[in-house]
Amino acid sequence: MSDKSTAPETPGAEEKPKFGKPQIIAGLITLVILVVVVAVVLPQLGDYGAAWDAIKNMEAWELGLIVGATIAMVLIYALPFQAALPGLRFWQAFQVRQVSFMISNIVPAGGAFGLAVQFGYLQRYGFSAAPTSATIGITSAWNTFVTLLLPVSALILLALTGQANAQATGITVVASAVVIGAIVVFALVLRDEDLARKIGGWADRAIQWLAGLIKKDIDVDATAGIVNFRSSIVDVVQERWVLITLANVGQQLAQFSILYLAVVALQGGWAEPIGPVEALAAFAFGRLATFIPVPPGGLGTTDALITSILQGFGLDNNSALAATMIWRAATYFPQVAIGGLTLLISGGNKQSDSEPAPT
Repeated sequence: MSDKSTAPETPGAEEKPKFGKPQIIAGLITLVILVVVVAVVLPQLGDYGAAWDAIKNMEAWELGLIVGATIAMVLIYALPFQAALPGLRFWQAFQVRQVSFMISNIVPAGGAFGLAVQFGYLQRYGFSAAPTSATIGITSAWNTFVTLLLPVSALILLALTGQANAQATGITVVASAVVIGAIVVFALVLRDEDLARKIGGWADRAIQWLAGLIKKDIDVDATAGIVNFRSSIVDVVQERWVLITLANVGQQLAQFSILYLAVVALQGGWAEPIGPVEALAAFAFGRLATFIPVPPGGLGTTDALITSILQGFGLDNNSALAATMIWRAATYFPQVAIGGLTLLISGGNKQSDSEPAPT
């Protein structure tokens, strides 16, 4: 991919974000949310003691499957960056992803810090600003699309299996139209620069119209931003969109597999009362909470949503809580620990992976 000077700015490209008042406030909000969820909400959904007893009674082979799925998830987590950045080696992608995960998920509102870490690591490996910014933009966009598509897919599957009422079917139609519309617009932006400029112009007019409604001046040039973003990613996306899509879908399905295996172990079967479709719905809708900037990684909020949805599909309260506890423990703590260890290793050996890479 060419190194274009028009690449969009990426957090961390010009200056590192600083920990200050916004992070302190976000930290306090996170603490309040966690206390409320852990001490008030989750105990209403199930008993911690009974959930822990259910976990301890799991068979060794069931735990082995969950451990295997967790290891696979950690390894797959590096693949979206490799798919989006030709020339990036697995170990380099692994470091970028694990360290940025650790930072983003322990620092309240830490997304900007995570992006800065990604940018810094990729530049250390010899990638210039343009491909680095493009890679971060591509993986962020694809992760968003997949996160939005999974609930829609789950709703469609529920409707096909006769588990959706008229209201849910209506929501499915609307949600599908919104998500598909967003993907079509994205595809049109990538297809042609003139189309990108037209879409940017429509966005600018919409922004100014909204600004007029709230009687506030908003100085945003959406056209330039969209065109610059397009120019930075179009070459890679056109050549590697299938790999990028498969890597990002695989990343989220790897997380889902852990939840489903936990449910299977706790309910004693593969289909009753929770089958793969119901488990996917719980996972997909729970993941929507990750769009909330605090707490990091949807910690607490996602857990409460997944637990309540599993219970809504018929899993008993304590088993639903236990399944969520296993999922959270497997998808959060190993990567935080690996990210911290990786940071120590890579920070103490900064030159080992710094040879020039293709740009």
